[in-house]
Amino acid sequence: MAQPLIILSVSPVEEDHRSLENIVGHSNWRLLRADGIPAARTLLADYEISVVLCESHLREGSWIGLLDELQSLPYPPCLIVTSATADERLWAEALNRGAWDVLAKPFNRSELVRCVKIAWENWYHRRPPAHQHSATAS
Repeated sequence: MAQPLIILSVSPVEEDHRSLENIVGHSNWRLLRADGIPAARTLLADYEISVVLCESHLREGSWIGLLDELQSLPYPPCLIVTSATADERLWAEALNRGAWDVLAKPFNRSELVRCVKIAWENWYHRRPPAHQHSATAS
């Protein structure tokens, strides 16, 4: 049986996690929660995560530091930066640094699903064929 797409939500804001659970909770996608980078590191070591949603304003560290850490993984997940104040400057910086995309909060259900699905497809097709049978975005 194929494993579900695993999304990691990194945010100190509880409402972010609840909103994401409301959006993806009825799918076969699995949502993991971390309130900051240390908790995210633990989850990244324990799970094959394909997409990371990271709040632009963390209590400790930054989405930039997390992006750098993700790039050192064998199959780096796609990072999507989230922000209530998403603007052109953040979008340009995120894309220039290698993030997948930027999503504004509050989350728009269809935009989030579309963005995560396309990020997952990109991640999936970057992996060697022997590893591609173990995940699904359905």
